[in-house]
Parts: sequence; structure tokens; C-alpha cells
Amino acid sequence: MGSVRGPALGAPLTHAVPGGLSVKKKTGPLLWILFGAAVLYWIWWFSMGRGFVPLPPDDEAESGGAGVSSLASPVRALIAIALLLFVPAGADGQLVNRSSGGMVSAGHPLAAEAGARMLDQGGNAVDAAVAAAWALSVVEPSMSGIGGRAQILVRLPDGSLHGIDATTQAPATYDPDTAPQAGYGYPTVGVPGVPAGLLRAHEKFGSLPRAIVMAPAIRLAAQGFTLLPGEARRHAAAAGQLAEFEGSRRHFLRPDGTPHEAGDRLVQSDLADVLRAIAEGGHDAFYSGPIAERMVRDLQANGGAVTREALAAYRAETSRIVRGDYRGIELAGLWMPSFGAITIHALHLLETVDLEGATEAEWAAAVAEALRVAYLERPNQRGWEDAERLMSKGWAVERAALMQLGAPGGAVGSFESVDEAEVAGAREGRASTDGPPPPAWSAEPGHTTHLSTADAQGGMVALTQSLGPNMGSKVAAPGLGFLYAATLGGYLGRMEGGQRAASHISPFMLLRNGEPWVALGAAGGGRIPTAIVAAVSRMVDADLPVHEALRAPRVVPITGSAFQAADPDGPLRVDLEANTGVGFSDDVIAAFEALGFSARRTIRPGAFGRIHAVQWDAVRGEWIGAADPDWEGAARAPGDFEFGEARAGSEARTTLKPPPADS
Repeated sequence: MGSVRGPALGAPLTHAVPGGLSVKKKTGPLLWILFGAAVLYWIWWFSMGRGFVPLPPDDEAESGGAGVSSLASPVRALIAIALLLFVPAGADGQLVNRSSGGMVSAGHPLAAEAGARMLDQGGNAVDAAVAAAWALSVVEPSMSGIGGRAQILVRLPDGSLHGIDATTQAPATYDPDTAPQAGYGYPTVGVPGVPAGLLRAHEKFGSLPRAIVMAPAIRLAAQGFTLLPGEARRHAAAAGQLAEFEGSRRHFLRPDGTPHEAGDRLVQSDLADVLRAIAEGGHDAFYSGPIAERMVRDLQANGGAVTREALAAYRAETSRIVRGDYRGIELAGLWMPSFGAITIHALHLLETVDLEGATEAEWAAAVAEALRVAYLERPNQRGWEDAERLMSKGWAVERAALMQLGAPGGAVGSFESVDEAEVAGAREGRASTDGPPPPAWSAEPGHTTHLSTADAQGGMVALTQSLGPNMGSKVAAPGLGFLYAATLGGYLGRMEGGQRAASHISPFMLLRNGEPWVALGAAGGGRIPTAIVAAVSRMVDADLPVHEALRAPRVVPITGSAFQAADPDGPLRVDLEANTGVGFSDDVIAAFEALGFSARRTIRPGAFGRIHAVQWDAVRGEWIGAADPDWEGAARAPGDFEFGEARAGSEARTTLKPPPADS
């Protein structure tokens, strides 16, 4: 199989137009009329003293306010239409960016800008990542928040790698045998980890004062921001469940009980107060004192399991680094409760296949099978000996015999029926699946958020944070303004007292000769590792730059691997991306099916994970930032602020020490 190159890997979702915006193809003069009306209204809105909807300048005074300032009737409709037409392509068109001074790529443009402002003020990659993560907790509350969990992978300029586990946790007193089972609501709430994780990352590795790093998030919460179309759709999808809880109604629905719409300005004054308290008091301000008391009082009154003692005892912990190698490129991720080892194992499996000369269909088959076999290991991640097994190339070679790469008599390997249950439970001394997999393993891939950052000195951060499903537990703390993650009650499977939640979160890095090359990760539940593996293969096997790798179509196995029970007598079922402009062509899908697979064409943005990444371009001496074309994010560089003047650039912009030329 040969290298997979060229246009067959997928065309861009959007095309550039003057002014840096990206618009959907086949839009028309009406689009420009609507956009012009929206711009005029926006200018009027500002002239009337309403203030900027996007991130305000640093020196703009904070203002209070409550709820949403809805734009009035027909004009608001024009803005909403303009947003729907323009915003999905990175919200402002900066899906790809370049800079020698560092880079931030995140799932929301305002979060990316918050991180880039830290670089502009002389901060490092950790300052940028933490600022962007706090901001995401404000502007993308359906995907993450301070009531959720996070995993953080850090590479310092000295080359050392560090991991932080800030996942949610079951209280020590939690009893899974007597606790109520639920898919959402108070029984699913565990101890939040995001505040502890972000604070620890900044304390250990950041350089700017905490107040500066948290300032953008506080301003966004206090002054409000324009709700993007995707975020508005996710609020609407959860509106019925949000309405069941007092805090959620107050903070995430309009006074009449309807969900907010795209173009609304969402102001979160209570959340701003909580963030101010954390900025001033650090860890104890959230996990002890009045905020903790308020959380526990509401949770206990409504059947929740979290106690005051559980909050006070929570700490972000050090994660162990897992490592691998894919065709000479060094791989780094995090061990449990992250899925870094599974991601590495999948790449080791894929490495056993010679992709030289591969067609797109053959590439898709190889990736799908590597992922299917790797996912058989999901229930078998217990102790460090399991991590060592999954990092072993010898184990990958042994397991590669289970990969089914073509139809009988085909040129791409053998096709055999495999009893998935037998494979999963056959290894002596290791746990096998007992009963159905946790609901989180097969949940709709529409949740979680990821960001990646880099600085001028070669520091990189990959940070993933999540609430679990869309809007998490659907429970918001009354008067505090944030949603809790779904953790307990069966969503993540059986959890014992004190256990920390495992998930598919997988912040990841690629290194060349120990030097920085790529920081990436993904959102999308069980499709996080699958997206990462596909993108890594595109960059390494097809030599695509990161932004082209993110545009290329992806593949996910459906049969086996706990996605769906296998039929030993039937074809392997695989989900193929078929979105217009970035999906596999009909010819490729037909060729894929000719290899003996059953293909399901999926046309839905965000269904194959959403990656936000940064990559070092050694030839040009620049960082490339790439935001997934299937989402509303952006890549931002220092000084790259569309709204508000950037501060004077720091010397860090011109002191980049490039990695060796061969990197």
C-alpha cells in the first residue's frame, strides 16, 4: 500500500473570501445583503452603548446584567441568519493561522483569543491554555465548564512532559449498589475537577499572575457574548431536561422557559462572581467556603451524592505519561483515566500495515480495523502493567492478526470471522467485559471540547475538558451559574466510592527527535481516539500539514469494539464521513465495500470528532494553528485580535529557537 496523497484525501469545507471570512459554497448576493444588514446593526448596537459582543479590550470596565439581551425582532433574525451562514466555518474564518510567536487553537474564537492574549502579554503555552480553558467554560457551556473534568498534557521548553488528571470523582461515601441510576440529574453529579486542574497547571507551569489569566473569562461572563449557532442548537436540544431543574432554568433558559437563540447575548453574572472568587482565593475558594457550602446544600437537598468532605478532599493529580512511536514519530499521551494508551495501541496496530501505495479505500480499511482491534482493550485498562502492554509494539504485532483488511482473495490481507467476546475475554489474568458497555462508550459524539497551544520557546499544551453528554448532568448550581458533569448513576459505568472517572479524553503530542512537532486532541466521546488516529496517519503517512489533515475524511468502526455486538457471519460495519466537501466520494465508498465491509454514510457535522491542533513548521519557522472545519472554533496568534487593540508584543515573538532542520 502506498502513501496516501493529494486531493483524494478531501477538499476544504469552505473557501476564503476577502476580509478573512470563510463562507459556505454556493451562497449568493443575498448572503452579502444579510451580512451587511447585520454589520450595520452591530455598529448601531455599539454606538448605543451596548458594548462589543465579542471579547472586550482588557481595559473595558466590567458590567453586570442578567440573563440575555435579545436583539430585537426582525434585525435579530437578520443577525441570526448571517451567523448561521458565516459562523460555522470557524466563526470568523480563522480555521488556519500561522505565527512565530506561538498559537492557540480552540473550539470557540473567543476562547482562542483569550489564550492568544496571554501570549501577547509575555505568557507561555500554559498561561494561554489555562486562559482559553477558563474562557471555554463560559462561552461553550454545553461542552465543558468548571463543574466538569479535564486532562492536561504539557511539554515544557526543556523537553520534559507532564500530565495532570483533573477528572471528576465519586465521593468516598458513594455506594454504587444503593445509589440511584440515572442518565442525567442530581444522581449523576460527582466532584468537579476542572478548577483544581486549571489552577494546578497554572501554579506549576504558568508565568503570568492568576488574575491576568482568568480576566478574559471573567469579562466574558460579566459582559456577555454572542451565542453561536451550534451552541444555541445544543441548548435547544437539552431545553426540556434543563427545565426540570431550578438552577438550569435560571441560568440557561430565558425567563419564559424557551432556549436562547443564535445571536442572543448571554450574560452570566453569577458565574462571573464565582470566577472572581477563584481568581482571588484559588483552590480553596471553590472547594471550601461559601461556594462549596452552596453547592453541597443544593446537591444534598436534591438527592446528590457529593459531600462537603468530598469537595474539600479533592485534588488534581499527576498523570503518568504513556509513550509510543509511529513510523519514527514519537507519541505521547496520558494513562488512565485518559485513553492515551488506547490511542497509541491503535497507531502501533496501524503501523503493522504497509500503507505505501494505498488507495483511500484501503487506508480507510486499515484505520478502521486498527481502531476496532484497539478498542477491544478498553475494558482491560487497570494497572500500569496494562499500560506497558498497550505501549508494546510486540503486543501490537500479535494483536494485528485480528485485523481484517480485505475480502477473501483480495490483495490487502485476509478476511476472517472473529468472535469479539472471545477475543475480549481470552487473555488470562485480565478483566473481560461483564454485561453491556457503559452508555458513555456509545453516546452520540457531540460533547467535550479540546484546545491546543504553543509558545515561542517550544512549550506545548494539549488540554481536553468535558461535561460528558451535551450540557452534562443538565443540573446547574442555583446562584453559581455552571453545569455539573454527568459522572455517577451509570453513565460512565459502575463507579466505586472515591473512584475517578475514566473517559475517552486523550490529549496527545507528536515529537520529532524529542523536539515539538504537534499538539492535538479531540472532542466527541468515543470518537476522540478515532479522530486523533486518523489525523496522525494523514500527517505522517500522507505528509499533510495539520490543517489539511483535519479536512480529510475520517472513519469509525461500528461492529465490535463495544460500539456494537459483532455478527461473526456478517460484514464488518464501518461509519464513513460523507459530509459535503470533506467526505469520502461515492467511488471510494464503493471500493471500500468491495473489500468486504458494510459502509454507513454519515452526513452530520461533528460526528467524527473535532480536533484542535498546533503544528511546528520547521521550514518556515512558524507555528500552524488549525481548528476543525466541522466546528465553530478558531486558531489565534499573539496580536491577532479582531476586536480591541492588542498589547505591545513581547520579545518572545522574535526569540523562537527552531528545532533541528530535520524535524
